[in-house]
Amino acid sequence: MADTPNAVGLARLHTVDVLSRWGVPPDVVETTRLLVSELVTNAVRHPQEGVEQVSAYSSRHTARTFELTLEMLWDAVRISVWDRDSMPPVLKEVGVEAESGRGIFIVAMMSRTWGCRPAVGMPGKVVWAEVGLLPIGHIGEDERAVRPLGRPPSAEPGIPRAGPASPNLLGRVLVGVREL
Repeated sequence: MADTPNAVGLARLHTVDVLSRWGVPPDVVETTRLLVSELVTNAVRHPQEGVEQVSAYSSRHTARTFELTLEMLWDAVRISVWDRDSMPPVLKEVGVEAESGRGIFIVAMMSRTWGCRPAVGMPGKVVWAEVGLLPIGHIGEDERAVRPLGRPPSAEPGIPRAGPASPNLLGRVLVGVREL
């Protein structure tokens, strides 16, 4: 996709369309849509270091591209966003008054696991997140019953699973997002 002002909205529409066709439960579709919005916003907004920033509406603006990939794993939906910027995202705690900087924090809180890796064979990085198809409290038992012996619980070896998010923390984040 081109990193134009409508890219985030188009990525959200595409996500809902694809996941609905795959029969993904509505609550997982909504969570995935939120994460796609945050990851694509980062790919569009955060420039490469040292590159002059020009408004997307300027005649000097050259559209760049990024790639959004949706994958259905046996127990999750994986979102991957490739962009040309090699700088990894920074997970930071932001105050309630902050006007930006919550994107990766929201990804970390709403996904069961997430990460960043250098792109293979091209410049930049891939930021990915997984949204579980099973309720958090039931993942362990269901995985043991279904997962083949020797298969790691996540498709990425060595990546820890996210624990249940604090309802107070999520509430503060949602209040802050609503105020934007």
